[in-house]
Amino acid sequence: MAAPAGHPAWEARSEYSEEALAAALADVPELARLLEIDPYLKPFAPDFQRRYKLFSKTLNNIGENEGGIDKFSRGYESFGVHRCADGGLYCKEWAPGAEGVFLTGDFNDWNPFAYPYKKLDFGKWELYIPPKQNRSVLVPHGSKLKVVIRSKSGEILYRISPWAKYVTRDSDNVNYDWIHWDPEHPYKFKHSKPKKPRGLRIYESHVGISSYEGKIASYKHFTCNILPRIKDLGYNCIQMMAIMEHAYYASFGYQITSFFAASSRFGTPEELKELVDTAHSMGITVLLDVVHSHASKNSEDGLNMFDGTESCYFHYGPRGNHNLWDSRLFAYSSWEVLRFLLSNIRWWLEEYGFDGFRFDGVTSMLYHHHGIGQNFSGDYHEYFGLQVDEDALTYIMLANHLVHTLYPDSITIAEDVSGMPALCFPISLGGGGFDYRLAMAVPDKWIQLLKEYKDEDWNMGNIVYTLTNRRYLEKCIAYAESHDQALVGDKTLAFWLMDAEMYTNMSVLTPFTPVIDRGIQLHKMIRLITHALGGEGYLNFMGNEFGHPEWLDFPRKGNNESYHYARRQFHLTDDDLLRYKFLNNFDRDMNKLEERCHWLSAPQAHVSEEHETNKIIAFERAGLLFVFNFHPSNSYTDYRLGTTVPGKYKIVLDSDAAEYGGHQRLDHNTDFFSKPFEHNNCPYSLLVYIPNRVALVLQNVDLPN
Repeated sequence: MAAPAGHPAWEARSEYSEEALAAALADVPELARLLEIDPYLKPFAPDFQRRYKLFSKTLNNIGENEGGIDKFSRGYESFGVHRCADGGLYCKEWAPGAEGVFLTGDFNDWNPFAYPYKKLDFGKWELYIPPKQNRSVLVPHGSKLKVVIRSKSGEILYRISPWAKYVTRDSDNVNYDWIHWDPEHPYKFKHSKPKKPRGLRIYESHVGISSYEGKIASYKHFTCNILPRIKDLGYNCIQMMAIMEHAYYASFGYQITSFFAASSRFGTPEELKELVDTAHSMGITVLLDVVHSHASKNSEDGLNMFDGTESCYFHYGPRGNHNLWDSRLFAYSSWEVLRFLLSNIRWWLEEYGFDGFRFDGVTSMLYHHHGIGQNFSGDYHEYFGLQVDEDALTYIMLANHLVHTLYPDSITIAEDVSGMPALCFPISLGGGGFDYRLAMAVPDKWIQLLKEYKDEDWNMGNIVYTLTNRRYLEKCIAYAESHDQALVGDKTLAFWLMDAEMYTNMSVLTPFTPVIDRGIQLHKMIRLITHALGGEGYLNFMGNEFGHPEWLDFPRKGNNESYHYARRQFHLTDDDLLRYKFLNNFDRDMNKLEERCHWLSAPQAHVSEEHETNKIIAFERAGLLFVFNFHPSNSYTDYRLGTTVPGKYKIVLDSDAAEYGGHQRLDHNTDFFSKPFEHNNCPYSLLVYIPNRVALVLQNVDLPN
């Protein structure tokens, strides 16, 4: 039973809370600012205090014991295998559960015990092999290596170093081989990194599926053929998936086996560097999809059981396993695990020139329950307390601190479905340090509407709520669909809209069918309203901009190892006789308009109308007036729209235009003049003809650009 008001327990609690709040404000430099932004977080000030102190303590410990995070995050400079200036070889590993460690390979005819490592403190082992008398290379570039582990039970295990920079698999081999990568002429970057984009327009990309041919595409193919398309479409950022090496292609790159190795199925490390460098020459920012939330269970060619124990890099027992993903979970409180992961972050930034990261599986990292079976309601108690894995959160804060310290213009994005408060605020405020989070509820809303509701039953208010329901001042990446929606078992928006008719009725030589007409019009509207209203960044998965047909399915036993659905048919949009070009044109011009008007970096939109009967949504952002008529049949003549700014308006984007597969019902030479006639709580209004299933963008030409 709760104590009544005035009870000493209440007074003690109030006094304690005030004391706790004061202590938290003293410890977290800018916590007061966070609590001013969201006063409802005040009861949880001690949680922010504890998190920040754990981060600070770990950072200070790194400083005292390792000489700072700068030195600590350069683990790849000593761990693994390195050619010395004198021609010798220096090798180092962390294998706390091993009884003995050895190096073998082509260079010594695979004698497993000829080169034993020396045991150091804290589970580390090192080996120095002196140079040959003739000073020739001891381990040639391209030769195969293995670390040999003698476990405490006496078992002999052949392992790939966790720090291996290149691994490949022969066609007749099940497991990957560790290849010593030490080219005589490594790639030299020619171009500087682009400036941080004002508004992120992300093209989510997978190198392997980027060709229309039924095969794995290469870094070279992507560089020569896909980068120019991305540039032409107006995207200023690429998010590269499946780059970190993964033995199982069908995992989409989310079951990592070698964290420091760029996937060899697409080409060499030097070819990936050329890809990133070429993107930079085009002014395109390149993000890596980094997977530090879990790791593959593979032991022969992965991290698992590296030293013969299950608890080397991972938690021991059930805590070390993710039941849904069938993968291993990192022990983030382990000193050497922190070194490994932070060094991995730095490696991709420095060696390959990436400009930041999209962190996968952040929800799984944040909570001991990993989000499994959780239906996050937004109740703040869900984000604090014992269910939060504060060791993982500390690692997240350290990773963001490292990224933004090394390269202040770098970008980090969190894939978090929970909505953890302050995750995308600076660490000094008590936040997680991310720049953006993915607006993961938005694609779910579109799929729900297309699957469960007739067009006339779409709720305009609910659409607006979903697109605008984000935490104040925490930036979001909005998207109508990503790779998740394209995977087998689901459908892309285009396929939900047009389904089987995409095979027969996409030719411009045949009349519009009702299904294709509806699909093309709604596809454009959904993408534009998501782009303009849904966040501070926008993401599109490769090929979906032009309504790529079918689904995405990697070769596996269940489909007879077929590559038919593991490709992107870009030739469809190049065919002038097919309607895919219309969607491609609209996507390009939508991005180009944002590039010119910068709505993604503007304050959140002012929504003036969400009319349920008329199916009209109207809002203003960045000096533009956006209008959407979702009604399946009703067009409106002289429809009054409210605006906060007087002046002359002109149409700058019209989904009904001929070049976008529209019906050309609007005259783009028309001037629309606002008048001081109050409407929908706006001091001015104008009259516009709005055809059905049309999206319009009007610009106030009296305003300075």
